[in-house]
Amino acid sequence: MKYAIIAAGEGSRLAQEGITSPKPLVEVNGERLIDRLLRVFMANGASEVVVICNEQMTAVRNHLETISQRGDIPLKFIVKSTPSSMHSMWELSRWLDNEPFVLTTVDTIFREEEFSVYVEAFQRLITSGEADGLMGVTDYIDDEKPLYVSTDDDLRITGFLDACDAPKYISGGIYGLTPQSITTLRGCIERGESRMRNFQRALVADGLRLKAYPFSKVLDIDHASDIQKAESFLRGER
Repeated sequence: MKYAIIAAGEGSRLAQEGITSPKPLVEVNGERLIDRLLRVFMANGASEVVVICNEQMTAVRNHLETISQRGDIPLKFIVKSTPSSMHSMWELSRWLDNEPFVLTTVDTIFREEEFSVYVEAFQRLITSGEADGLMGVTDYIDDEKPLYVSTDDDLRITGFLDACDAPKYISGGIYGLTPQSITTLRGCIERGESRMRNFQRALVADGLRLKAYPFSKVLDIDHASDIQKAESFLRGER
């Protein structure tokens, strides 16, 4: 299974709050965000990890080059500034069209043991042909603009919503997909769409069978205060 990381955001809010490191190199519990994901993905059977960072992130590029030269991680990366996360995924898609993959943004924080069970569930679903994707969701809402996920009783995803009267889950930004999803992504790009939530909606509209996988919590590192939240969460604190 392949893994993909979108690490192309500028982290402008972190910079405004005094965090000088580019977001992929921000440390949580003494480990850089990008390194944590690479380690976790390798522990979960990565055949290859593909990454995109932007052209302004010289330190990130240098870090990825060092990892690539080291040779212990099957890493491919591209350095390109893009207008959106969807466009970043499109740049990565050249390497994602021949094998199931799990994609996240670089600042996605989850518990490692939960992620391993999620990966096993995704592999079972695609091996059995029961689904075309398994999307990480959570009932923990700490997002400025959450994307709500509607499901049926069997956790089959029926829609992605900007607003919901009685929300149960929101998107956790963890996307387990088959190469079929790249066709949908291409259509989004051709239509001039740019938001990942529109890509997710298009997956449903195109008839892909998506299931939701509940995580206890998924956090993003958007503000300086999120670093402490993430560290407490990973230490098992409430």
